[in-house]
Amino acid sequence: MTEQTQPLTNLQLRAALEALLFVAAGPVTPAQLAEALDQKGETVEEALRALGEEYADGRGLSLQWHGGRVQLTSAAGFSAQVEKFLGLEATARLSRAGLETLAIVAYRQPVTRPTIDGIRGVNSDGVMKSLLGKGLIQEVGRSEGPGRPILYGTTSEFLQHFGLSSLIELPPYDIPDEDELGEEEPKNGILKD
Repeated sequence: MTEQTQPLTNLQLRAALEALLFVAAGPVTPAQLAEALDQKGETVEEALRALGEEYADGRGLSLQWHGGRVQLTSAAGFSAQVEKFLGLEATARLSRAGLETLAIVAYRQPVTRPTIDGIRGVNSDGVMKSLLGKGLIQEVGRSEGPGRPILYGTTSEFLQHFGLSSLIELPPYDIPDEDELGEEEPKNGILKD
């Protein structure tokens, strides 16, 4: 005979989610949380939204969303105090090339290194290695194009570094139309007519 669990109140559910997110090794899906708490997915997602709103009201914690996963982090407004407390040096500063490359990845993801090189007009190998090493970008798959180049995207560390709770918070960026850029490149990118 299986034991039936008592339904959780909204406050108990938010507290249970907070506890699970606190001990989670990294970002988790709402479905994982729902399964662990024996709750419906929609109920957990509603509770996560409510918990996020509580944290957004000047608290020291924040919920961070990335790729359909959520994690508990310190609030971006207290980053200076957290860095000082932990004794972190300013080694996380990014070069101009690093910021430029990171912006391309953030707004165009998933994106290949050859595409990044084409936009920047220079080889991005060193910058990409640095961003990968800092955990700000990651490999997210392979393109279907010739040679199947690696696709890159941002990580939850990227969001933490810039104090964002999700990619939706990135400032709007208008990519110029092909008409504004000039003549369109050939579709296959291999041969020019």
